Amino acid sequence: MTVAYHRRPVLWDVDYIAPRGRLVAIVGPNGAGKSTLIKASLELIPKVSGDVRVFGRPYREQRSRVAYVPQRTSVDWDFPVSALDVVATGLYRRIGWFRPVTRQWRAKARAALDRVGLADYANRQISQLSGGQQQRVFLARALVQEADLYLMDEPFAGVDAATERAIVDLLRELRSAGQTALVVHHDLPTVSEYFDDVLLLNMRLVAAGPVRDVFTDANLRATYGGKLSLLDQVGSQMAR
Repeated sequence: MTVAYHRRPVLWDVDYIAPRGRLVAIVGPNGAGKSTLIKASLELIPKVSGDVRVFGRPYREQRSRVAYVPQRTSVDWDFPVSALDVVATGLYRRIGWFRPVTRQWRAKARAALDRVGLADYANRQISQLSGGQQQRVFLARALVQEADLYLMDEPFAGVDAATERAIVDLLRELRSAGQTALVVHHDLPTVSEYFDDVLLLNMRLVAAGPVRDVFTDANLRATYGGKLSLLDQVGSQMAR
């Protein structure tokens, strides 16, 4: 896959096959193309070249098997809807557009909120929720789709400790159910704890594979370049 903005490459010739049933961290410096990789895979932005296949078939034929959690900062949280309404939008492909959300479907949406610990906030306006609660609402929206592949763009960004733990628990539940998650992640010290595999990206694919094999000092330096103080800190964490 190659992606460019105004003829300037953002991703260059990235070739990657995600393993099934694994939690994969997408890691790299700011501007490395991590979010671009997710959005281009979902056809939210155009590609210069490349092809995306989901479980061996073109993405457009497999949309129903993919769920997306966008960056929280990209969402208009002032829109006047409740947490339950937001989660219910994840059911539209199954309900049908412009058809009413019946009691049965609302029960599914409420159950998804319960899984992320927000059942009591179902009728709360999303603008009234904390940042961590808003993130959990979008996780519930992804859960209710009952997908096989989850693409998450920085779900841990700016959340409190309770939400971070809820996200980790949820990811592990997905893995136990045989589902796959690709997660844009910034906190290098937690990569080894939270994920099975890692994709190191800086416009090009630097390395990819199991964390124990790929998340090395040499690969991190190749990915982050001169940010040595950060890498030294991570290296000391990994050595413990």
